[in-house]
Amino acid sequence: MTVGEMLVATVPMARTLNLEFLETTAERAVVRLPDQAEYHNHVGGPHAGAMFTLAESASGAIVIAAFGDQMSRAVPLAVKAEIGYKKLALGEVTATATLGRPIAEVVAQLDAGERPEFPVAIEIRRADGAVTGEMTVVWTLRPNS
Repeated sequence: MTVGEMLVATVPMARTLNLEFLETTAERAVVRLPDQAEYHNHVGGPHAGAMFTLAESASGAIVIAAFGDQMSRAVPLAVKAEIGYKKLALGEVTATATLGRPIAEVVAQLDAGERPEFPVAIEIRRADGAVTGEMTVVWTLRPNS
């Protein structure tokens, strides 16, 4: 099962919004929100809540791809998120997430008994390539013990 398939199977909001996980690697996660009238806002584009969920889902996908081998000893949790809506989004939108710290550095903190935090940066783009939003989600790996 791919990271995207796993997230769609286990995260109800990902299924509800029909998110499409296009790429999920430790370097990058790309997730698309199809254009769906039932999730439009008052100006005919995707609702801000749908775009937040899209971006947060992309951040979760990269976290699972990057730290999936650590899941037996730690749980990934979102600590905080900040989003900025830059331009009107219309039609389908795609979120691209990248890690803000090297994987080895985060794992070294976990190895040292610490609870590492790390940012994930996400860009939301329209089909024409224009950036409609930017989001940062700070994640942690909470040790199981």
